[in-house]
Amino acid sequence: MDHDLKERLRLTRRVTTPWSDDGTRGLSGTRLDDLLERWADGYDWGVHERRVGEYPWTTVRAGGTELRVIHQRSADPGAPVVVLLHGWPDSVLRFERVLPLLADVHVVVPALPGFPFAAPLTTPGMSVNRIAGIVADALDRLGYPRYTLSGGDVGGTVAEILAAEHPDRVAALHLTNVAPLHALTADRAGLAPDAVAYLDRSAGWFRAEGGYIAEQSTRPNTLAVALGDSPAGLAAWIVEKLESWSDGSAFTADELLTRVSAYWVTGTIGTSFATYTEPGTLPGRIDTPTVLSVFPHDLKPEPRGYAEAFLDVREYVEHRAGGHFAAWEQPEAYADDVRRAIALGG
Repeated sequence: MDHDLKERLRLTRRVTTPWSDDGTRGLSGTRLDDLLERWADGYDWGVHERRVGEYPWTTVRAGGTELRVIHQRSADPGAPVVVLLHGWPDSVLRFERVLPLLADVHVVVPALPGFPFAAPLTTPGMSVNRIAGIVADALDRLGYPRYTLSGGDVGGTVAEILAAEHPDRVAALHLTNVAPLHALTADRAGLAPDAVAYLDRSAGWFRAEGGYIAEQSTRPNTLAVALGDSPAGLAAWIVEKLESWSDGSAFTADELLTRVSAYWVTGTIGTSFATYTEPGTLPGRIDTPTVLSVFPHDLKPEPRGYAEAFLDVREYVEHRAGGHFAAWEQPEAYADDVRRAIALGG
């Protein structure tokens, strides 16, 4: 695989456009060239692969499939349980900086189906609803009857569904965003003014930035061919999001390449589109006590009035730094908010 990758990188056909150096039009050609040169000469995936492999992984048969999870146990058998749920376009790597900060609690980090480090996904039907069921089943098999869920993006949606479907098991939620699916069914007439204004801003964001969602949800096969066959294409697609959705220089070049390599080596870019392609449904409201962490450089930070229309928001925590990958960008602040949720759940 390493030889194949380096050969593909060496033979990359550079494509230029009149906007190649305009970072507002996607990843610039200069930035991409720098990353591809580093990927081909100097970056060592094996170092990172070994590091990730040293986490306490276990595989649980759950929901008719296999779920691979990092299972970090506390020395205290009676410690609270926290489940960390990642999103797209990353993986369990999102939580590497948080794990050491939560050593006193039991932590479960599922590699969500279709994503890097997960069991191969070969059949359709992997909606956020099914993933929620798989995670619930896995936690039951691990012997955890009650837990706090923490996540954002796809993981946040999974957390909301799991809390709605298993209120007896989910003690509290810690979220970095409200599930986008709520906007599809929101009744504007019943929303507070700041919530209506948020919906308008959100619609503007989708018009300007949501092209990737349209393509991943409607034409996953076409896109998977392009990104799965071209490391340059894969890097451009993923790095653009990692950099534009984070606050400043959140990732070094090698950290970016580790995230891209995780998709390349596991061949999961196409299957990571499953939750975009498969329809999902949400309940109108989730009554689980919730901590909402708001990071200023996230995609569409929700005002409290909007979040309260769908969630039982007990704490609305506004941070001064951080973006979409807050667990990586601001691990101490993220871990503190996870503890706020643990306290809510008793």
